[in-house]
Amino acid sequence: MNGLKKALGLFWIALGPASIIFMFMQAFEKVGLAAEGVQRTNTALQWGIILFIFIPISAGLVIFGWYALKGEYDHLPED
Repeated sequence: MNGLKKALGLFWIALGPASIIFMFMQAFEKVGLAAEGVQRTNTALQWGIILFIFIPISAGLVIFGWYALKGEYDHLPED
């Protein structure tokens, strides 16, 4: 079970930056497809808010994976 936790730790560490990269690619694509003027501004604002909220979540995934990889969750309390 501890080996699975460490393997999933690597998965979480890789998932954090990968999700950030994917979200930035989506943001650039959607803002680029929006029509000029107010619609592009609104789309850029929406994606800015989404990224502002999602970046700390992705950082948390990396931290969680790092702790799992280090073995911090090997001895969990039983009560």
